[in-house]
Amino acid sequence: MDDALDELYQAIILQHHRSPKNEGVLEPYTHSAEGFNPLCGDRITVYTREDDQVLSAVRFVAEGCAISRASASIMTTRTTGLPLDTVRERIREVLTLLAGKEEPAIDLDSLGELVALTGVRRFPARIKCATLAWHALRNALNGNREIA
Repeated sequence: MDDALDELYQAIILQHHRSPKNEGVLEPYTHSAEGFNPLCGDRITVYTREDDQVLSAVRFVAEGCAISRASASIMTTRTTGLPLDTVRERIREVLTLLAGKEEPAIDLDSLGELVALTGVRRFPARIKCATLAWHALRNALNGNREIA
């Protein structure tokens, strides 16, 4: 990866870590789910509100590293207001993007700030940090109370 591009991606991650979007408990919420990464201690709770098959709101509470918090923040901005089927598809796309075996094709227009998280592919131990919020969101949408 180009050094300038790598620095830009790091800046995006740090910005979302320091000033996360949609952090805090959502009241009222229709679903919630927890995530925990025992390797590094990251913890997250995702809260969702669904209205007429649309994810009208999503918020999170997290304790963890910059990557897990940034990923949760970006997740909220890339899923709020979307139909539930689209959110589920976005979750699949992101999990494949970050943890898939094959190198992904990166489309900056469709990925937006999500592209900043693709650098974790070079650090397998950090993939779980980047995907934790997305697994918790999937569990929340599916009504799965199991900890992701």
